[in-house]
Amino acid sequence: MCLGIPGQIISISDSTKKLGIIDVSGVQREVNLACIMPKDGNIDTLIGEWALIHVGFAMSRIDEAEAAKTMEVLVMLGEAQEEIEAMRRSQSALGERA
Repeated sequence: MCLGIPGQIISISDSTKKLGIIDVSGVQREVNLACIMPKDGNIDTLIGEWALIHVGFAMSRIDEAEAAKTMEVLVMLGEAQEEIEAMRRSQSALGERA
């Protein structure tokens, strides 16, 4: 399993809990954004930003070029597909409980 996979923040799902929806290669998942909150506290400014995601947390912000390079390396190492499939399984399991 990789240390972090790049994802783009596409919306804020709960600003009080600092949660947002990220997109990783077409798979969307809710993650905690507390580690990358802007200094001014305006969580909405994170929409459109890229971050490295690990176990449900956005660990650091990265730019789009770095996200693309990181994903390319993860694909070459065979790590990206494994992580994306794990996210899909998790998303499916959450959908089945709802």
